[in-house]
Amino acid sequence: MNENLNPFAIAQAQLDEAAAVLQLDPDMHAFLREPMREFHFTIPVRMDDGTTKTFQGFRVQYNDARGPSKGGIRFHPDETIDTVRALAAWMTWKTAVADIPLGGAKGGVICNPREMSSGEMERLSRGYMRNVARFVGLTQDVPAPDVNTNPQLMAWMLDEYELIIGHREPGVITGKPLPLGGSAGRTPATAMGGMFAIREAAKIVGLNLQGATAAIQGFGNVGSFAHKLAQELFGIKVVPVSDEFGGIYNAHGMNYADVKAHLQRAGKLGGCPNTEPVSNKDLLEMDVDILIPAAIENQLTAQNADHVKAKVVAELANGPTTPEADNILNDKGIYIIPDFLCNAGGVIVSYFEMVQNSYQFYWDEAMVNERLDLNMTTAFKAVHDMSVTQKVDTRVAAYLVAVNRVAEAVRLRGWV
Repeated sequence: MNENLNPFAIAQAQLDEAAAVLQLDPDMHAFLREPMREFHFTIPVRMDDGTTKTFQGFRVQYNDARGPSKGGIRFHPDETIDTVRALAAWMTWKTAVADIPLGGAKGGVICNPREMSSGEMERLSRGYMRNVARFVGLTQDVPAPDVNTNPQLMAWMLDEYELIIGHREPGVITGKPLPLGGSAGRTPATAMGGMFAIREAAKIVGLNLQGATAAIQGFGNVGSFAHKLAQELFGIKVVPVSDEFGGIYNAHGMNYADVKAHLQRAGKLGGCPNTEPVSNKDLLEMDVDILIPAAIENQLTAQNADHVKAKVVAELANGPTTPEADNILNDKGIYIIPDFLCNAGGVIVSYFEMVQNSYQFYWDEAMVNERLDLNMTTAFKAVHDMSVTQKVDTRVAAYLVAVNRVAEAVRLRGWV
């Protein structure tokens, strides 16, 4: 029997498992299984050659019982509404497990940024904001960067929004450039939060991080910062890393600065000096202490989970592990730091950015990281303690913590 790799079906199945443990009221369960609202729209963009190309865009506001919706915007050729729904659901649980007063949302556009000029990307970004401007804002829904989007695109979206409403509102977008009200520490925040979670997991499994080995799948913003921070903070040896073109490997570990310099020169990791090529399959199954999936969904499946040798799987990607793979990894005794806990650092610091925008008072990076550490450590402890007391795996425990908090807010509002 083939696995169902539809990301929203996986998100719903994960919720179903938690609902059974919580003995959640059936009406509440049904309400939490579906997005509260979603938007589908088309974005006509004048291309550099004078033609007009129409792109399909989405925004899903999954649940805002605990506060304004929050979630990034992806630009990707394989974007689907079910992916956006799943990511919005996971963001709902992420903000709840981190115990910050926000709900969950996500956005996306079906496009290939690699084939588009800077001017075309600006026109697409502004077009996206024109479609959602009525439905976003500091007290409604706050977008942010995600896959293939960055602070510059957020700056264009912010500018378009402020042109539409006629006044300044920097808190409508997070992940902005610092001169436009961005937060110190936001760019590495997802990876930094993951490092704090790895530190706590290492204590539980008895792993000395100094000299421990790690494999990182994905070398975008999150994966590259994970390499940098793992090396600098803990002395972890990153043995293989990969990007969309393939992986590289050095048994003695790879220096982040050398890998990054090669990537900037060559445009891909392959061919980095003092490394040998490694396939994505071999990277995931390598004999390392920590496996960090930091790419896309459905990378650890029933087909390869039994070959994973890591002691800790730190899910910096969203949805990298299927439910069938979860069962296999847990049976092997591998400690999983589930995605919406492990990668919560980004939304936590985005929340800090919203707070700073509201007060017009900005923190330095040391303060941001100190507060991020406190949030991540508290969230990790809540999930681990739930896992121990309820005798469930860490992903179910994370859902128990998050779903209980969201359901409580829904009940208090009288929605269900």
